[in-house]
Amino acid sequence: MVRNRLIESRLTPNAISLTGLALNVLAAALVWERYFFLGGIAFIVGSICDTLDGRYSRMSGKGTPFGAFLDSTLDRIEEGIVLTAVAGYFALQGSRVAAAAVVVAVLASLMVSYTRARAEALGVACKVGLATRPVRVVILSIGLLFAKGASLGDFQLLRPAVYALAALSVLTVAQRIRHVQRELSRESE
Repeated sequence: MVRNRLIESRLTPNAISLTGLALNVLAAALVWERYFFLGGIAFIVGSICDTLDGRYSRMSGKGTPFGAFLDSTLDRIEEGIVLTAVAGYFALQGSRVAAAAVVVAVLASLMVSYTRARAEALGVACKVGLATRPVRVVILSIGLLFAKGASLGDFQLLRPAVYALAALSVLTVAQRIRHVQRELSRESE
């Protein structure tokens, strides 16, 4: 019943995507102000919007090619803006290694998405690898919710989460490159 009402409503997948963007901008602002727990909650809810927009699009039949493009583009912006706030925090703390790890995480997460898109443009399905978008969201969420000064304790997990995010994203890029190489080699035989 709720599902049917949603489908019949004026709600569009693009509105859900834009809500996700707004929540992730809020998350970045909260992280910048060192409200890690609240930033983590905003990041999680914004990321849920990112998963719901595609499902709602398929379920409601309201999806468009532009909507799919917008969704993918906003997903990259959202992840990048929150990680940029995390990098700013580490830079202000004088933690050059952690700030550099965030830069690696941002670049590698963009490359994870790019390698999939480029592979699919070549006709190769490419969903392999450890650090898919949901995994990256979980890792960063844990880091934010359990950051120093967050209300879930003084665990200081933001730095280890960033290191894990960077390492796993780089590994995933390598996994995808290798996968595409193998698939294209098979096709040329």
